[in-house]
Amino acid sequence: MFMKNCWYVAGWAHEIQSDALFTRTICGRRLVFWRDRAGALHAMDDRCCHRGAPLSIGRKEGDNIRCMYHGFLFDINGVCIEIPGYDKIPPKARVRSYAVVERSRWVWLWMGDPEQADEALIPDTHWLDDPGWACTPPGYLHFDVNYQLLNDNLLDFSHLAYVHANTLGGSEEYAQLRSKIERLPRGLRITRWFMDRPPAPFAEKLVRAKGISGNVDRWNNYDFLLPGVLIMDSGFAPAGSGAEKGHRDEAIEFRHCQVVTPETENSCHYFFAQPRNFDRDDEAVNQALYKSVLTAFGEDKAMITAQADSLKADPAFEPVACGLDAALGQFRWMIDRQIEAERQEAAGAPLSESVGHIEPAAAKLA
Repeated sequence: MFMKNCWYVAGWAHEIQSDALFTRTICGRRLVFWRDRAGALHAMDDRCCHRGAPLSIGRKEGDNIRCMYHGFLFDINGVCIEIPGYDKIPPKARVRSYAVVERSRWVWLWMGDPEQADEALIPDTHWLDDPGWACTPPGYLHFDVNYQLLNDNLLDFSHLAYVHANTLGGSEEYAQLRSKIERLPRGLRITRWFMDRPPAPFAEKLVRAKGISGNVDRWNNYDFLLPGVLIMDSGFAPAGSGAEKGHRDEAIEFRHCQVVTPETENSCHYFFAQPRNFDRDDEAVNQALYKSVLTAFGEDKAMITAQADSLKADPAFEPVACGLDAALGQFRWMIDRQIEAERQEAAGAPLSESVGHIEPAAAKLA
């Protein structure tokens, strides 16, 4: 169901305080997070190896965590270092630990073998804390749907003209565009230009305040990376000003950072923020943008939740694939391929040639 050897966003860094334990379920596993005395992050299974009590209702002791059921004390690697009243500690008295990295306000978690955790694979989202960019407040939504449905939504922006007609979208002409799709080593690159048209409703005031009185050229170009990370370059420029060739002196630009992290088979976390390169010190703009984005994502949530309920009502439903599904079909194939590779590796078998030569098929909805 889930990839393991990849980086998931487990939360915003501010959620994990220095004086408290924090718990969140990722890929079906309940985890506990905490900071040591130096402020470094650690994560392990939220379950004592003795009787299975949650460690998140335990107690921090220096860099360690004590289970408050029978007092087992665990170090930052999950190794039991003390059992009250007993000098001998069983070799199996340990809790699984995970590689965790704090970067650009996000907490990144490697669900697989910590020895394979390659920090070079963490996507660049430096705009989230870059002083040259202003950023909306950190956003979070919880969805009671399979995470693949959110990935599908983010891989096909033609829905903006319908789901977000009065917020992020605009006219139905936007749905007529065909995106350019390119394969990356660990994801896809989607390029979409909308030329010489009125600005989207959420950006109308911003565009006019910039002194752009007529139509605009709009772009939504993004990388969508495994397991569900969207990093988008978007913006608006005066029509015909050459933004598509890199001429953006008159443009307003955004760098959307959004992540879908599976919680369980039927629920997921959604983290998001919207850095921008204009009006950096204007808190009113900050709050207005956040409200607009939150409203739009609420529209997504209503639609995707209704979709999930519809699918649940008829498990035998088979979707009719079409050209709109090119990106989501490829991305689901990439996830399935890595899950199969990890399954074979766990079974001690070499990656079969069949896995290496699977071709993307029409997407089957979760």
